[in-house]
Amino acid sequence: MIDRLQQWWGRRKRRPFAVSAELAAEIRQSFEAAAADEEHFPTTIDRRIEHVQLLLRTFGDLGPARLLDIGCGKGRFARILAEERADWQVVALDLAVAMLRAAPATLGRVSSTMLKLPFGDGVFDAAYATESLEHAVAIEGAVAECCRILKPGGRFVIIDKNAAQWGRLETPHWEKWFERGAMERLLRRHCRQVESFPISYWADVAPDGLFLAWVARK
Repeated sequence: MIDRLQQWWGRRKRRPFAVSAELAAEIRQSFEAAAADEEHFPTTIDRRIEHVQLLLRTFGDLGPARLLDIGCGKGRFARILAEERADWQVVALDLAVAMLRAAPATLGRVSSTMLKLPFGDGVFDAAYATESLEHAVAIEGAVAECCRILKPGGRFVIIDKNAAQWGRLETPHWEKWFERGAMERLLRRHCRQVESFPISYWADVAPDGLFLAWVARK
């Protein structure tokens, strides 16, 4: 079930990324165990929050489309997007199989690291990574992979934490937060349009600097 879409969309191109097997195993095990923590890794999310609304606005004018949720957790964002549009095929990808088991079976569910996305070049119309890129370790490689699987003109949204706010939250030792300009420059290696801005959880509450959003078009 979990690898069905991997077979359908074909093989990815193999590219070397520098993450040790020991660290990769540690990260995977951490998220397999975290699947039992519904408080910090919830199955559902309020569709009114600004993170969800940004995705709906960014992808809203797409016609029939394939979307990839990169680091989906339990599929809380993916389920809303799939409910929003019957003509969107949403694929939920996560490192942890235990997380994917909590995602709706109606989604395409794929277990993989974002450093080795198991899809061919240019097969998705849009992709997004919400608080997941921070766990990729090899960030340049992960961004390259996320952009590789997009069609020309495809849209990519990252919502993640601001490096200027580092220290506000307890984090695992591998987690990385991002500088706004540095991530823009990285995205511009692969995308022709890039913008970024602070984002809040609620539209009527001003951003407090913790979260940034990057919106790119390949």
